[in-house]
Amino acid sequence: MVDVGLREVGDVGLNRVSRSCALALVSVVAALLGGCEPQEDQSATGQEVTPPSQFEWKLVTTWPKNLPGLGTAPERLAETVDVMSAGRLKIKVYAANELVPAFEVFDAVSEGSAEMGHGAAYYWRGKAPIAAIFATVPFGMTALEMNAWLHHGGGLELWRELYGRFGVIPMAAGNSGVQMAGWFNKEINTPADLQGLKMRIPGLGGEVFQRAGGVAVSLPGSEIFTSLQTGVIDATEWVGPYNDLAFGFQEIARYYYYPGWHEPGPTIEAIVNQDAFNALPDDLKKILETACRATNQDMLDEFTARNADSLKTLVEEHGVEIRRLPDEVLDEFRKLSAEVLAESADDELAQRILDSYTEFLNRMREYHAVTEQAYLNAR
Repeated sequence: MVDVGLREVGDVGLNRVSRSCALALVSVVAALLGGCEPQEDQSATGQEVTPPSQFEWKLVTTWPKNLPGLGTAPERLAETVDVMSAGRLKIKVYAANELVPAFEVFDAVSEGSAEMGHGAAYYWRGKAPIAAIFATVPFGMTALEMNAWLHHGGGLELWRELYGRFGVIPMAAGNSGVQMAGWFNKEINTPADLQGLKMRIPGLGGEVFQRAGGVAVSLPGSEIFTSLQTGVIDATEWVGPYNDLAFGFQEIARYYYYPGWHEPGPTIEAIVNQDAFNALPDDLKKILETACRATNQDMLDEFTARNADSLKTLVEEHGVEIRRLPDEVLDEFRKLSAEVLAESADDELAQRILDSYTEFLNRMREYHAVTEQAYLNAR
């Protein structure tokens, strides 16, 4: 009897304890959820729930469709933005000539017929001569140095001040690294061999080539092969082994010259219509900027890896002759480059840009003489 009574008393006590714990838990949950009362169904009151804003943009490029590296980069950029924004910012990419010709990309973005573009600043040199400096400068900064100047040396702020005149916001969105000097069917032994030579070469490099006695021709990528094949031009530069192999230049040109004196570290840019950018909420602005920054590094990584493999293929499988430009020719180009660059500063802002670039380049020369350059020489 005693045992049974104890068991009954124990069961009752346990039940009371369980009920007390359950009530305490309910009280805690209720306290935590205080203020989270069921919301009235908006549709029942006639008020619609507003979903997060969604944006659909057009991005026009200067590149042929699906061109490795250059053409695929904006596609990757659009995909990255789509994923990071959970579909709130969708960007449709159009290759050169699908919506606008390659050299009209800047105008399309400035005027707002496309919200975004992908190209290179030296294509817009007619808008402002100093603009080319934000792509590349002959005998100037490498990709590593350009990225440092733009993002930590004041270059990006100056770039945006310049493009702000046209209602456009620029962002670095790619780099091919040091390029090759180009494809020739004629040996270049002295500066005299440049006389009258028609070469596809844009930007400041094109102006230098012109002053050296050549004829600089500006062509979009899609027109280069046919122009070289038919004799419209005698030589061409494009990018480097990765893209050049894809274009098939080895089929129509014999000599492949280096180094790429004219484009030591060309920044590829994403440009955004200012009004379109300002209409984005802050999180989408940051997503877009972050995606461009990632694309900038990813393209450089891709070109560095693929160029090495492609050069080996050009030499071993296609019999391409690799030639170094003679020092006499490089010296002539170097002298003329300094003249052309100085003449690009045609107003107060342009002079500030040139001063900033030059000062940073000089610092990099001193620093890399005992770091990057010293190590590569030692290796």
